[in-house]
Amino acid sequence: MADQARISNLDSIEAFRTALIVFINKTRQTLDTVQDAVKKTRGWVQTEQPNYWQQQIRLRQKKLDQAQQELMTARMSEFVENPAFQQMMVRKARAALDEAEDGAKRTKAWGRDFDRSVEPLARKTDSLRDFLDSDLARAVAYLVEIQKILQAYNETPAAPASSAS
Repeated sequence: MADQARISNLDSIEAFRTALIVFINKTRQTLDTVQDAVKKTRGWVQTEQPNYWQQQIRLRQKKLDQAQQELMTARMSEFVENPAFQQMMVRKARAALDEAEDGAKRTKAWGRDFDRSVEPLARKTDSLRDFLDSDLARAVAYLVEIQKILQAYNETPAAPASSAS
């Protein structure tokens, strides 16, 4: 029996170490993208959308006021017997305003609940980042050490064969 192991290929360890480094880098980039998306979505829900809906409420309120004014004018006019078109325009404008007010309410609720809903999930990405930065970084260092040890072992001369008879 041989007292020394035959190590013929250290390339597999190097290939694994390289693949692990690529995985770490791609995963970090993905986590950065996720964190950016969370920040962007928070800003959209808590700032942009409330502003949008408030603007829509003002705009739609003006349209409703205008439609109501046109209906009142039509009712007072001698030339219009049935102001059905103006009534329909008032209903449409009121529905549009109700939609904008509902959108503002929903956005306010989403903005209020965003951190409570998203934060637990965001913390999981933080723990994954910690795993990448500590455990997997250490694994890469260990693989380098393993390569050095095995290479040194491979370079040591074989012990002379002892005859046991």
